[in-house]
Amino acid sequence: MKKEKYTVILFYKFANIKNPGKLKIQQRKIAERFSLQGRMLIAPEGVNATFEGTTKNIRGYIKKLRKSPMFKNIVFKESQGNGKAFTKLMVKTRAETVTLGVGDLNVKRNTSKMVTATQLQKMYDKKEDFVVLDLRNDYEIQAGYFEKTINLKMRFFRELPKKIKKLQHLKKKKVITVCTGDIRCEKGTCLLKKEGFENIYQLKDGIHTYMKKYPAKRFKGTLFVFDNRMTTPVVDVPGREVVARCVFCSKKCEEFYNDDSVRPSKKVVCCSKCIMRHKKLRRCIPA
Repeated sequence: MKKEKYTVILFYKFANIKNPGKLKIQQRKIAERFSLQGRMLIAPEGVNATFEGTTKNIRGYIKKLRKSPMFKNIVFKESQGNGKAFTKLMVKTRAETVTLGVGDLNVKRNTSKMVTATQLQKMYDKKEDFVVLDLRNDYEIQAGYFEKTINLKMRFFRELPKKIKKLQHLKKKKVITVCTGDIRCEKGTCLLKKEGFENIYQLKDGIHTYMKKYPAKRFKGTLFVFDNRMTTPVVDVPGREVVARCVFCSKKCEEFYNDDSVRPSKKVVCCSKCIMRHKKLRRCIPA
């Protein structure tokens, strides 16, 4: 019997949604029709979603979604699934698609200019003077990061407004913001521009797209994802570098666990040997 193939998709869309509750019902029905599992957050500012399904059903879902004017030109980031990335389907309404907590932002008008994966690669090759500002959480960056990365050591994206005070020296420097799929950069650069950053850009379609086009190049390690896989190389290539290290012995590994000895619980990297001695750690199961 032929083994079923699975695909995980990540996508978002900023749009003026007048009735998030109505869209929630519509989108849940479509996801159920294609037997998808995962999550979609719907807010007045737009949608943010990650789903897994059989590759055949994902193709059908994308085709169906593109028939709507709202989703016609949306970019879907795909990676290989395992059928276990999510345990259920969740479609919810929220105040924000991704929480920043600074009030309304006109993303369409105020977000920064885009730099494509190819343009970023050329910037590295030409040894241009720039820095990469990673807008992901600290534990995500532990799994993998770009060369020239500045890590703000955030536990949550909503900490960005307070962290900006530490970036005053970068206001005139060329800054490329990055995040998993670009949604945090879309909002984050609006705030950074408002705070006076003059030469700021964002990586178009996020780290996921760069890794697919340039695997094992300027991005080192693996991509942290918010599903039961925890990480994905997006494109697995021989000799891929592992950069994450065990929090206890510093051995290179990519296994994430929840540390429940602190509140709120935090995610840490731990190797198979050390996990045997630290019973308060439990395997991350986010969905």
